[in-house]
Amino acid sequence: MCSNCRAFIKTSDRVCPYCEVRVGPRAIDVREPRAILGGFIPHAHFTTSIILLLNFGLFAATVVSSMRAGHSDAFFGIDGRTLLDFGATRRWEILGLGEWWRLVAAGFLHGGIIHIAMNSWVMFDLGAQVEEIYGNARFMVIYFLATVGGFFASMLWSSNSTSVGASAGLCGLIGAMLALGVRNRTATGAAIRGMYTRWIVYLLVFGVVMPGIDNAAHIGGLAAGFAMGFVAGTPKLTNTWGERFWRAASYVCLALTAYSFLQMYLWLSHTAG
Repeated sequence: MCSNCRAFIKTSDRVCPYCEVRVGPRAIDVREPRAILGGFIPHAHFTTSIILLLNFGLFAATVVSSMRAGHSDAFFGIDGRTLLDFGATRRWEILGLGEWWRLVAAGFLHGGIIHIAMNSWVMFDLGAQVEEIYGNARFMVIYFLATVGGFFASMLWSSNSTSVGASAGLCGLIGAMLALGVRNRTATGAAIRGMYTRWIVYLLVFGVVMPGIDNAAHIGGLAAGFAMGFVAGTPKLTNTWGERFWRAASYVCLALTAYSFLQMYLWLSHTAG
């Protein structure tokens, strides 16, 4: 049905043949878009899939680099020097040398196969949920700022240790879902709050029990994600100024991520030379 003249039209029509007004997308097309590459990358979870591909690509690169440096067990534990070369965070490099790009790059690096496997498992499930509810633009902004906020908190908390991993961004996604439950004052919202509050408790307990877990990055990412999720709200089907703002913000986050990868490449070229 045309939203302007209310006439029945074909689903393939992009302009109403009766009033000649451009027809917007159907809700079903927005919520359930077609898959890409024969379903290998579900379009509704496109950003989640790209993040996973980047994580595994950089993991393979760090494993090869670590092995070339003489660490034969790099697949299970990449050495700290290699991670630092690829963009792990540490206070001196960030505050002393001004390498702020590490706050982004570190979120795509992992210390071993168990580390990336656990984060990927959570990302594949949680990331898809958040992306479907908040949309691509808000998802990218939440994930980016949670990653930066998490590693910034980690840097302030620990002066001489390195930190990597997608868990700061993942905690941001948990925070965004908690914010959704807080904003929604219904029984559904209460269920969402209860579920993700349990996630947070499990995460913090796991961080205390297990050695080597960067709880500062988790808490920083969680706080940033909650704040952004609370402010962002869920996307609207109409092309309002708010939707244009979030698209523009996502482009800025995408550009800053690309810049961070460029700085990673330049740093690696410098250290190799």
